[in-house]
Amino acid sequence: MKTRHLFPISLLLLSTSSLASELQVTQTANSGEAKVTTNAMFIEQLSQARTFDLSHSWDENSPIAAVNPSYSMSLNSSHATTRNTFNDAGQLSFSSEIMQFSGHHGGPTIDALGHIGRDGLLYGGVDAIKASADKRGLGRSGVGAELAIDHYPVDLLTNRGVLLDVARFINGDSSPLAKGFDITAAHLEQTAKAQGTTINRGDTVFIRTGWGRYFSENSQLYTADEAAGVGVSGAQYLIDIGARVVGNDTLTFEKRPPIASSPTFQVFPVHMMLLADNGIYMIENLNLEQLATAQQYEFVAVVPPLKIRGATGSPLRVFALATKH
Repeated sequence: MKTRHLFPISLLLLSTSSLASELQVTQTANSGEAKVTTNAMFIEQLSQARTFDLSHSWDENSPIAAVNPSYSMSLNSSHATTRNTFNDAGQLSFSSEIMQFSGHHGGPTIDALGHIGRDGLLYGGVDAIKASADKRGLGRSGVGAELAIDHYPVDLLTNRGVLLDVARFINGDSSPLAKGFDITAAHLEQTAKAQGTTINRGDTVFIRTGWGRYFSENSQLYTADEAAGVGVSGAQYLIDIGARVVGNDTLTFEKRPPIASSPTFQVFPVHMMLLADNGIYMIENLNLEQLATAQQYEFVAVVPPLKIRGATGSPLRVFALATKH
């Protein structure tokens, strides 16, 4: 019998509790089943992973949705003003800053489940008005705390991730999708098939439109009224396949204008479907170019929101881990 080689990414997906104990991996060898132990093996394979940075640098010029507050950052202390603060003959100096930002600022950013409601209800039927009655944050009223970003599931901090490069499937190259392009279920299913990518229930699914390049190159186009993105049909596909986290490289994830007319008039229908109706986390403003160029369609997605009590979202430093080729 031939030896079965272990795929290192499977080791990267071990839960936090597993990492705290001994890692046990069973390999099939000529002599039969042999057990290989140790965290050392895990650490060695992790250290050999290739890291893809899926984030943009963020500053006061970065694109922001019109409904969000403005962003600002400034140094409140500089090295010029802090020398000799501790009467040490000017040896030590330091700098610090004051930042004003929203949980929906960032490149990328993640929406908490309590960010969006439908007909006055949040995910799980939670009363949206009661959940946000205390201005200190979601759930501080005693209702709906589990829907704030500080309750983001630990098991989703690292998760199996897949990339569906819809832009390449449609255009045949790396160019972005057209303005207002509505990504449907058929587009997502056909892209996965063309890539040879399997999507499992519980996966983190990233979708490339190609619009990520506009984040820094053309912020006016990036925030324009028309943009490519996931439509209602595409959102239903993500629900049906059991995705737990979804994200793409646009400002709003869903296509703009974000309007549906059937069965009734709706604004941001995809947000309501994913967040309020099905409890699926949504990431916007991803940088997927490097991942797409490498055609790395399966990986470990590392998605660490800030653990801010009651927040409706959080900036992220998302990255992907994969084997080196």
